[in-house]
Amino acid sequence: MSDTDNKPTLGRKPLGLKRSVEAGEVKQTFSHGRTNKVVVEVKRRKIVKPGEAPAPAPVAAPAPPPPPPPVAQKPQPKPASIPGETPQERTARLQREAEEARLATLEEMTRREEEEKARALEEEKRRAEDNRRAEEEAAKAPAPAPVEVEDAAAPAEAQGEEEAKAESGAPAPRKFTPVARPEIKKPEPKKREEKKGGGAGHNRSNQVDDRRRGGKLTVNRALNDDEGARARSLAALKRAREKERRAHFAGQSQPREKQVRDVIVPEAITVQELANRMAEKGSDLVKALFNMDMMVTINQTIDQDTAELLVEEFGHRIQRVSESDVDIDHSDDVDAPETLKPRPPVVTIMGHVDHGKTSLLDALRGTDVVKGEAGGITQHIGAYQITTKGGDKITFLDTPGHAAFTEMRQRGANVTDIVVLVVAADDGLMPQTIEAIKHTKAAGVPMIVAINKVDKPEANPQRIRERLLEHEVVVEEMSGDVQDVEVSAKAKTGLDTLIEKILLQAELLELRANPNRDAEATVIEAKLDKGRGPVATVLINRGTLKTGDIFVVGTESGRVRALVDDKGKQIKTAGPSLPVEVLGLAGIPMAGDKLTVVENDQRAREVSAYRKEKATEKRTAIAPASLDTMFSALKDKESVVEFPLVVKGDVQGSVEAINTALHNLSNDEIKVRILHSGVGAITESDVTLASASGAPIIGFGVRPNAKARELIERNKTRMMYYDVIYHLTDEIAKEMAGELGPLRIENVVGRAEVKEVFPAGKRDKAAGLLVLEGAIRKGLYARLTRADVIVSKTTIASLRRFKDDVDEVRAGLECGVVLADTNDIKPGDNLEVFEIEERERVL
Repeated sequence: MSDTDNKPTLGRKPLGLKRSVEAGEVKQTFSHGRTNKVVVEVKRRKIVKPGEAPAPAPVAAPAPPPPPPPVAQKPQPKPASIPGETPQERTARLQREAEEARLATLEEMTRREEEEKARALEEEKRRAEDNRRAEEEAAKAPAPAPVEVEDAAAPAEAQGEEEAKAESGAPAPRKFTPVARPEIKKPEPKKREEKKGGGAGHNRSNQVDDRRRGGKLTVNRALNDDEGARARSLAALKRAREKERRAHFAGQSQPREKQVRDVIVPEAITVQELANRMAEKGSDLVKALFNMDMMVTINQTIDQDTAELLVEEFGHRIQRVSESDVDIDHSDDVDAPETLKPRPPVVTIMGHVDHGKTSLLDALRGTDVVKGEAGGITQHIGAYQITTKGGDKITFLDTPGHAAFTEMRQRGANVTDIVVLVVAADDGLMPQTIEAIKHTKAAGVPMIVAINKVDKPEANPQRIRERLLEHEVVVEEMSGDVQDVEVSAKAKTGLDTLIEKILLQAELLELRANPNRDAEATVIEAKLDKGRGPVATVLINRGTLKTGDIFVVGTESGRVRALVDDKGKQIKTAGPSLPVEVLGLAGIPMAGDKLTVVENDQRAREVSAYRKEKATEKRTAIAPASLDTMFSALKDKESVVEFPLVVKGDVQGSVEAINTALHNLSNDEIKVRILHSGVGAITESDVTLASASGAPIIGFGVRPNAKARELIERNKTRMMYYDVIYHLTDEIAKEMAGELGPLRIENVVGRAEVKEVFPAGKRDKAAGLLVLEGAIRKGLYARLTRADVIVSKTTIASLRRFKDDVDEVRAGLECGVVLADTNDIKPGDNLEVFEIEERERVL
């Protein structure tokens, strides 16, 4: 742009006074034919009047500011337009003047930069000379005190000020002569000294580079520029410390002593896992195995003996463990004698069905359990505790007497201390009574015989004592060691005598247990309650079971959420010989399983997982296959009819007894196949399984839920509900017999010998017979044999004697017969005539 303020413009100028910016338009024409208008603004400059003197230049100082450049006199303003000038010429002239102004401005800026560089170079030289002189003076004179140095420097400073005033005629700024500050010399790296020797220009360039690498400039960095370069990062400091630590250990490196470890080795382990436990390299173990002529990979499994060789070769100690070590072993867990305390006796009531076991227990407890039992018989095992008049406590177990509950009776005999055998005085010894005697002898527990129903007129207690001799049970009245007592549950007589004998027997046994330890218990019964979930009735063997304890029972684990006694009250703790209901199980355990309290959830889950794995292996185990077993299985599949069932019961013991009773109904012709059995209400999955298999669902004391009922109605699944076990077995036996159909029995009516064969019609043949035994009747089944080999089985279509049709021909007479569907008849054949009788099949 031009430096002139009277620059010609195009178009209309904006209104106003003393404009500092003038605007105009310049039209641009391009080669492709288009034009464009550009607004050009001209900025005015301040004009110095001719009579005004410029500002005086400052006197030279230690660091004088650069003097302002001399203001160039502007040329006289040119006219905005020249008469007779065309617009194209005016545009070209304006462009030429603008280019001249731009070149003049660029030349002026170049000149100023050169002057500034020369002035800076002179200033640098002067400072270097002053510093050199000061260092020489400081080196010649002894080191004075700081105050004295200041006083000595004052005359020189004053002299410099006078000289400056004399030269410039103006007061000069105060000049301070630098003096070296005494500092403690610090050793510096050689590299820095070498760099410092490169000259002042090199130092300056290094400072600029440091500033560039230093990051963002802040106020603190601008004010404290002499503090040095940018600080090291935390990662760099960590790397430096780690490097120093490695260097330190490398200087003190010594061969470390090998650490010997105790390596736990299971029955099977991978090479990599063994290497991790030994803290060795996996490749070293593979090399050692290769040296043993074993080509294995790092992920291959090796046995315990091979692992032992490796562990010993690498200098470690082995500890052999097996999978069974995970399980809980009670064989070595014996309580010290000083920790044992007396506990109540556990008494099991056993005997035949309907001999008054539950009535006797009701009389002892003062309750009436019998009224709530279906069919008037006990089908569950019950546990109760009573307190006698003397304050002693006795725990009773009531077992079922029906034949199907054998395992319940056996379980009751195994967890008890004393067995009370109840025998009805008017009925005598029955099959379940004899079975109870066998269970008691097998368990090795003492027995007390309670002869019940002595109030009946037909009662004969003496005959009961004599019958017991047949099974080697000798009561005290017959000079034996088995106590007996005559009682009547209905009249409540002899009950105190029975309790006295129970307490006497318990005193002889010296029953004791340790209550101050983790509890161990036995599951008496288990069920699935709708509102409470899985519930197990357990009998505490030793220890004390508390709310919140973590336990394992069979294949299930859980935490005790609540304890309920036999009276329905919640309790916090349960001591030895106390029957309680435990809530908080993850699933339904099997009756007879052991409950054990463990230290934590992890241990409980570990033991539970191991037991489930073993149970699955046992359930899915396959017998070794052979040709005999394969052919027998094929034969059974072809000949034996399967009767599928789905069984759901109220408690685990009842389901167990039902399964056993149903399997006992199987024979060589039909076999019961239980697809699924479980505890709890009938669910949708049970209905789906039964519908897919075409099997009926047996509900023993349970009913289906709402969704299952809808599914039953939709699929038309057959349901069978029972409350008494012998009703169930009778109905299923009839169903199985109906599945097989009626029993067909052959009765031979007569036998005859073929004497001659005659043609009868175009295709049939008639046989002349001599009746040897019985009679030949028309329409009966006949079997034609030749040399005792059956040729055909047919019926008698026509029977004649001479020319007359007859219905029967007796022994010793001759007759002629035509057999249906067969013409293979020869003289000398035998004909056996029989009839088939159908009877109702009974399993």
